[in-house]
Amino acid sequence: MKITTKRAGRGRSPVAAAVLLALALLGSTIAAISLGAATIPFTDTTRYLWAALTGGNLPAADLTPYQIVWQVRTPRVLLAAVVGAGLSSVGVAVQAMVRNALADPFILGVSSGASVGAVAVTVSGALSALGVYAVSAGAFLGALTATALVYLASRTAAGVTPLRLVLTGVALAFGFEALMSVIVYFTPDSEATSTVLYWTMGSFGAATWGALPVVAVVVLGTLVVLHRMSRALDVLSFGDESAASLGVDADRVRTRLFAITALATGAMVATSGAIGFVGLVVPHLVRIAIGAGHSRVLLIAPLLGAVFMVWVDLASRVLVAPRELPLGVLTALIGVPVFIALMRRRGYLFGGR
Repeated sequence: MKITTKRAGRGRSPVAAAVLLALALLGSTIAAISLGAATIPFTDTTRYLWAALTGGNLPAADLTPYQIVWQVRTPRVLLAAVVGAGLSSVGVAVQAMVRNALADPFILGVSSGASVGAVAVTVSGALSALGVYAVSAGAFLGALTATALVYLASRTAAGVTPLRLVLTGVALAFGFEALMSVIVYFTPDSEATSTVLYWTMGSFGAATWGALPVVAVVVLGTLVVLHRMSRALDVLSFGDESAASLGVDADRVRTRLFAITALATGAMVATSGAIGFVGLVVPHLVRIAIGAGHSRVLLIAPLLGAVFMVWVDLASRVLVAPRELPLGVLTALIGVPVFIALMRRRGYLFGGR
């Protein structure tokens, strides 16, 4: 299924939009760190952040709010920005890779595999040597295992076709979810149930400074690689025959994209769980705003996704404080009406109709 747009983004500068979004991301980050169950004035927040970055001294009375700002909220908000940027960019690549407007980073069964890995580690106690990172490591291994199975099951002598890749991913996702249900069913343990909910609905509640660098490096590397593959994505979105006529090996590019997007998705799911709709909706919004060229889309989509996820995470923390709403609930509540509105746009066509 292919999406085309009419009058989409003509004359709009992606660089100007990127600058505005970068400023919005900076302001959103400081606001999200300041706000929460305990609101901290913006001036104090910036003072604490400056002191943490420069090694400055603070009065003893500021110790508690400083710890809230630097140890609790800052890694969480930065992780939200990183995951939002990563999901949006991977969504762009996956939609081009499988030529399907309904594709998102989780359509290939990666999140279901990660959930199985997380639950298996929780109920078995495996990887306990990794301490608090054991569940995340289990989720990452589950995601990689799911990726390998989908690739091997969908690959034929003719290569990996988009339709076979999507169908195999959807089928194996159902299989992983069934396996996860069986594990939980035979282990009626409240911790396992909580783990399942965490990985299926998403949360940044476990964000730490220790976990942030790994996912940040993976996502940043993915952004760079995908942006350098912009032309290949443009060609791939027209179909394999068109790609071949332009000298692009579609099967080779698709395999490379599959590996890159699966690695990035696995790293993000391991730290935040599966957060839907971001990788599905944000790419479409960006295409409407600035056009369908992937060099433009991959410049804007990460910034828009980061801003969006920072505010969604803030909403999840403050709407029913002191409890937290699952991120997947909020992204679905926002994403469903936005996606329906996109489909009803007169200038936004699916499959040429």
